[in-house]
Amino acid sequence: MFNLKQSKKASLPIKMRIRKGDTVQVINGKEKGKTGEVIKTLPVENRVIVQGVNMRTRHVKPTQEGESGRIVTEEASLHASNVMVYSTSKKVASRIEVFVDKDGSKKRRLKKTGELID
Repeated sequence: MFNLKQSKKASLPIKMRIRKGDTVQVINGKEKGKTGEVIKTLPVENRVIVQGVNMRTRHVKPTQEGESGRIVTEEASLHASNVMVYSTSKKVASRIEVFVDKDGSKKRRLKKTGELID
């Protein structure tokens, strides 16, 4: 049966404060403590893909004759609530606050250190 709630939820993107290129630290799960750069954000699913974290192996069948199959390792996505933006200079993970600068532009900064991200 068609579920209206599920289809609506899947189509609306969630506003995320983590962006592509941010350095993040995993704060929960089996990869806890690892840091890496965000390769891709998935706002519809509220997930992020972090470089070198949550690696999965996948077996690929040969597509042409004479070609051999192979094993590919790639990053799987993590839920955005399981990562925090990481300050490389102060070596601390922190939440992000969005504030309006004096010139009227919105900027992001770390709450713990006050360091500007953008």
